[in-house]
Amino acid sequence: MLLRALNLLLCVAMLAAVAVQYNDPDGPLWMLYYGVPAFWTGLMVWRSQLPQPPGRWRLALWASLAFSAGLMIFYWPTMPGFWRKEVWWVEEGAREGMGLMIAFAVTVVAWLTSRRTGPGA
Repeated sequence: MLLRALNLLLCVAMLAAVAVQYNDPDGPLWMLYYGVPAFWTGLMVWRSQLPQPPGRWRLALWASLAFSAGLMIFYWPTMPGFWRKEVWWVEEGAREGMGLMIAFAVTVVAWLTSRRTGPGA
């Protein structure tokens, strides 16, 4: 039950990140970047209804996890102190990099949830 609530919360947060991209010039790309973790966490909320066997779903989740890690590395902020408000407030590269760090962490939660079995998962 707790994992479902966590995945639902993360799904809603990622959907909010998707929603605020509407006026960004490269918004569709970032909607995809944030939409994939939203999809996986949303799927983990209702994963008991996933088609069986889960092999293809897990393979797709692994691919998403690897792609998310690659994006995080590619967009990693290069400016010193990128985590400080006075830096990310003015540097879009810092915000993008941190957004992909969050997206990667959310995808990791979905992956960990997919590995869990038993009641309340």
